Amino acid sequence: MARTVVLLTAGIAVLLTAFAWPSVRSSVHDVPIAVAGPAALAKRTSAALDQRLPGGFEITEVADTAAAERLIRDRQVYGAIDLSSGSPQVIIASAASAAVAQTLQGIATALGQAQDAGPAAAVRDLVALPADDPRGAGLAAGALPLAMGGLLAGLLLTTLVRGTGRRVAGALAFAVTGGLAVAAILQFWLGSLSGHYWASSGAIALTVAATSLSILGLASLLGNAGFGLGAATVMLIGNPLSGAATAPEMLPGWSGALGQLLPPGAGGQLLRSTAFFDGRGAAHSLIVLVAWLVLGLTLCLAGGLRARRAATRAAGAPSAPARPGSGNGGHSGKGGPSEPKTPLTLR
Repeated sequence: MARTVVLLTAGIAVLLTAFAWPSVRSSVHDVPIAVAGPAALAKRTSAALDQRLPGGFEITEVADTAAAERLIRDRQVYGAIDLSSGSPQVIIASAASAAVAQTLQGIATALGQAQDAGPAAAVRDLVALPADDPRGAGLAAGALPLAMGGLLAGLLLTTLVRGTGRRVAGALAFAVTGGLAVAAILQFWLGSLSGHYWASSGAIALTVAATSLSILGLASLLGNAGFGLGAATVMLIGNPLSGAATAPEMLPGWSGALGQLLPPGAGGQLLRSTAFFDGRGAAHSLIVLVAWLVLGLTLCLAGGLRARRAATRAAGAPSAPARPGSGNGGHSGKGGPSEPKTPLTLR
């Protein structure tokens, strides 16, 4: 009993750490933004930003507003400070990250006060979230169901379906139907997505397929230990470090970069690219998800081949010989055939 209590305590401690640590330690660091305007003014502004938030931004200096907007639409930066006109202007993209957009709005207030230009510099949302979900709550909340959907698909298919090929087909079919259903809910009911419905459905389907097939492959090759490893990777590491609620750059230390190498993080970024940026900036996420998909298929194939070889060896093994003296026509303990015994009669 004591061992069970210790294991349960350790488990709840790990769960709390996995889900609370990224949120509590979230902050602005190395967030890519652009500064547009004359070189001397851009350098002074960059220095002022670094003094206000040391290490908070990774700044790219560009010549004009058009260059800054191009970087935002290509998802190379989250926003820009435009100094090319008479008064400073802050360009945000709330669809890329509502949390970063809020931070940049605070920078706009500070710029306005520093330049004696009123209470705040002008703020323009270049790529805005839909009016029905201006905080991006649907995207943030959708990360956990997607991860759990892939996990449950791996569990149920492993438990209820026999044969590697049928399990893989089931996972792919579920990915397609799940992608269509989730995209429809987010776009047509909750209003959390805009853009092309089919592109968003494809992004969700690829995320679910990469998750479920990787878990299926691990379970096929390693059994229950493989399923536990896949579940821990997706739920305890991938989901908290996905950056879906804020941005990968706002997570502590290296955790944001790690999260983008796992299906939940890559899937969330891919969905933002397809829903709001016409697919721009999706290359890294696509590569990550396709890699997990191929890994899962490879592991499923390896597990199926191993199971087939084991079945072949079992079928070809010689049957066990009958035990001496058992059954009709058995042998005696001395190895010779047993002879019938005639009863002894007395005369």
